[in-house]
Amino acid sequence: MSVIIITGSCGLVGSEAVNFFCNKGFEVVGIDNNTRKILFGKDGDTNWVKKKLKTNFKNYKHFHTDIRNKKKIEKIFKFFRKNISLILHCAAQPSHDWAYKNPRLDFEINALSTLNLLELFKKYSPSSKFIHMSTNKVYGDNPNKLSFIEKKNRIDLNKKNKLFKGIDETFSLDRSTHSLFGVSKTYSDLLVQEFGNNFGIKTVTFRAGCITGPSHSSAKLHGFLSFLVKNLIQKKKYQIIGYHGKQVRDNIHAHDLVSCFWEYYKKPTIGEVYNIGGGRFSNCSILEAISLVQKKINKKIKIEYFNTPRRGDHKWYISNCDKFRKHYPKWKQKYNTEKIIFELYDNYCQLR
Repeated sequence: MSVIIITGSCGLVGSEAVNFFCNKGFEVVGIDNNTRKILFGKDGDTNWVKKKLKTNFKNYKHFHTDIRNKKKIEKIFKFFRKNISLILHCAAQPSHDWAYKNPRLDFEINALSTLNLLELFKKYSPSSKFIHMSTNKVYGDNPNKLSFIEKKNRIDLNKKNKLFKGIDETFSLDRSTHSLFGVSKTYSDLLVQEFGNNFGIKTVTFRAGCITGPSHSSAKLHGFLSFLVKNLIQKKKYQIIGYHGKQVRDNIHAHDLVSCFWEYYKKPTIGEVYNIGGGRFSNCSILEAISLVQKKINKKIKIEYFNTPRRGDHKWYISNCDKFRKHYPKWKQKYNTEKIIFELYDNYCQLR
């Protein structure tokens, strides 16, 4: 049986991938030590996801291992060796704020661990594929330098702007202010590309916008859309940091993202990079997201505004996915923002 190794297997993307590949009949090896709970407290705890995966899938094997521990990770690679057909690297330290407080921890998790995994991939299963989850934060604050127009509930580009459809892979990473999180992810992003280009092995990096879905253990510092819905249901209030809530994010459901992985798995390339996200099909401002939740909640929502945005935060970001669509025309999106938010709402109501 083909083996798929998934780091961060109890996180949002990792757990969605476990479900997908287990249902395809693969033997799935998950690596996740619930660091998210350490980073984000009770809200970030993913033990509930681990229990669910272990209960639902007999072909899922879980390792409670820190990805920074190369010796322990090497034992996993050495055991499965050439049976490995895919390494899906989803584990990360995803918070701007945490990176600012502890840049070394951030770099070790995001950058050094990626190097370790790539070296083990090259050593033990070089004929397999390596998929890396990157982020749009590699572009720093360059998106904020675009010529925006301000509308009632959102910041946007004029339809005549060449980037109206979204930011593509040719957009500059340079001459910008990155968050420290953005720096560590940029290192791993480029490293994955260069291992492919230098050693001729099948690697790909996906630069994602906001990823979401009901399996997200969202917290204040990470998981924008899921946390927004949860907070509005539980507390009837939300804190907006910067840009008056008009900042725009595209939102891709974890299911649609994992579908991208499957297309790549069937037709892999070497050293490729793709911007991936909701695009013009699925995006919203914070104010627009709150408005959608308000349709479901009959009580008044309290909004608290903070004028100063997070360092390196985007005023507007929409992914242009044309390159991926051109290379993989069978990929289709199923979830727009409204469908995502209503699913999140129904899921949280069921859990209460």
